[in-house]
Amino acid sequence: MDKHYISLFAKPVYVMLKPVGSVCNLACEYCYYLEKGKFYPQVKNHIMTDELLERFIQDYLSSQTMSEVLFTWHGGETLMRPVSFYKKALDLQRKYGRGRQIDNCIQTNGTLLTDEWCRFFKENNFLVGISIDGPQEFHDEYRRNKQGLPSFFKVMKGIELLKKHNVEYNAMAVVNDYNVEYPLEFYHFFKELDCRYIQFAPIVERLGSHADGTALISPDQTDNHIKLASFSVDAGKWGDFLCAVFDEWVKTDVGTYYVQLFDATLANWVGEQPGICTLARTCGHAGVMEFNGDVYACDHYVFPEYKLGNIYTKTITEMMYSPAQLKFGTDKRDKLPGQCKVCEFSFACNGECPKNRFLHTENGEPGLNYLCQGYYKFFKHVAPYMDFMKKELLAQRPPANVMQWVQK
Repeated sequence: MDKHYISLFAKPVYVMLKPVGSVCNLACEYCYYLEKGKFYPQVKNHIMTDELLERFIQDYLSSQTMSEVLFTWHGGETLMRPVSFYKKALDLQRKYGRGRQIDNCIQTNGTLLTDEWCRFFKENNFLVGISIDGPQEFHDEYRRNKQGLPSFFKVMKGIELLKKHNVEYNAMAVVNDYNVEYPLEFYHFFKELDCRYIQFAPIVERLGSHADGTALISPDQTDNHIKLASFSVDAGKWGDFLCAVFDEWVKTDVGTYYVQLFDATLANWVGEQPGICTLARTCGHAGVMEFNGDVYACDHYVFPEYKLGNIYTKTITEMMYSPAQLKFGTDKRDKLPGQCKVCEFSFACNGECPKNRFLHTENGEPGLNYLCQGYYKFFKHVAPYMDFMKKELLAQRPPANVMQWVQK
């Protein structure tokens, strides 16, 4: 085996699992996954069978080359499967795990959490990701149920239950056209919750129309009828948002509150692998499996042209190391436009997520990221602080020393 493949197989295989596909009890206006069910019009029940669950767990574990394995349960809404489903999953993990360390994380909107769920998560060391978009006014702007009713108070009740049972959780907060205007109110809300781990995700979606009734546009599609969704975050304001939150964080919160994007930026600054794929040099390491066994290149690329196969006919190893998936991953690096390659912050940005690269550069070259303006503004702003924290890390001192440096 040559060095190229030794390097490939030295990385963990990562495939998110969708036990109910796109089925959800909410109908968030900006959700990119709700309409994916239309790809399976012939299927009435979008629920993963026990047989498929066992097949996936056995295959997933056999595909791993690392001693630690992570299972990520995603939706739709994951808690629309009963606790018994996940108990069975844990039994199967022990059956096929061959003594490896196995961790589980689960993403939920939080509205279905109960004492039973929280006891289960605590007893089995689940990390729970909660989708919440800030204070009530911001959250309820887009995150409502199918009847149009707000969901904020149910989510907050769920968070209180997690705290009651000492379940480890983090917040997944979507930044959209509305709440991007209020960065400090947004950040202070999570601090008041004492939520120590925060992920800010900018929403960018394009809309069109297809014969199957779907509206979201595949990243490769371009025509004059495609429009940017109204809820998409403004690129410049995204940069302002990040700068404002960073200025607050760097004064008092480094090492106490962890903002994923800031941690990933520092990782790139010191030449380490960032914790999020959007800022990594290449991608393609994180696939997703639907309720029926279909595997796609990425959670944001669940479109027919990015289907890698089905677990009933191909192994996870075959699909995730297929020529198509390897090319998908390296295209992130190889298709960067010239403007990006000579950018002073290319090392920190790496072109961000390929799904957002639908603009043209100043000289007309395709592939410029929609969020480029905002990210450039952010990286330019934080560069002195990142340089300082890099020096501290290289000297084996805590980067949190930046707070003392800021106050001088």
